[in-house]
Amino acid sequence: MERRQVLHVLALGSIGTALGQTPAWAAEIGQPWGYGGETGPDHWGDLSPEFQVCGLGQAQSPIDLHHPVPATLSPITLNYHPVPLTLLNNGHTIQVMIDGDARGGNTLDLEGKRYTLRQFHFHHPSEHTVAGSVFPMELHLVHTHDDGSIVVLGVLIQAGRKNPHLTPIWNAMPAHVSKAQTVPNVRMNPHDLLPPEGDTFRYFGSLTTPPCSEMVSWLVFQRPIQASRSQMDQFAQIFPNNARPVQPQNHRLVLESHRGEDMG
Repeated sequence: MERRQVLHVLALGSIGTALGQTPAWAAEIGQPWGYGGETGPDHWGDLSPEFQVCGLGQAQSPIDLHHPVPATLSPITLNYHPVPLTLLNNGHTIQVMIDGDARGGNTLDLEGKRYTLRQFHFHHPSEHTVAGSVFPMELHLVHTHDDGSIVVLGVLIQAGRKNPHLTPIWNAMPAHVSKAQTVPNVRMNPHDLLPPEGDTFRYFGSLTTPPCSEMVSWLVFQRPIQASRSQMDQFAQIFPNNARPVQPQNHRLVLESHRGEDMG
């Protein structure tokens, strides 16, 4: 079987994992993996047959966002509203879950398709870089469609003012692996964690965690949001490094929008 066919089969095989009972976007799969040592990113592709795309894939994420091509891109429309704050420490990140009852109203419309927000989580330092520059943190908002495709909004986080919208998450985030817990009487709107300007870098890539399935449309905001050093240090105490290194861009284009997006 040719290499391209192998990668196609592996990617299709990962879709069930990515959207099934133990979804890959939730970083809750059975085979142990991590960010250092023998289970770190350099070895993910060797840990399990389900992870082979991590080592063989040609459209892996994250990447360095450099020399983007200016383009008129399809607008994104976000339909977000406040939801109960439900979060967990899955051993790889702090993840905020969007519960089933609220999920229907938290959607993203792109190119005629409606994607559902499933969860968002954080990386320290940033996974994507911009012209070689690393940011202290990065936020990923993961949206899925019934056909198995995924759209992830990436939000770079730079040091600056204390971010009040992170405060309820930071106050509740578990220091150790935990089950999902809902914080009483706390609701939050994911829209509050986005930059006010909607211009994005866009490219096609993969999940940045095993099984690294190549079925993700990445929209990374060009302008970062801010968080205080103390907020970043608090997260770093739990996760000193939970970022996959940048991957080869290969022949992929990075597109860059130059007009305000419809952010809902």
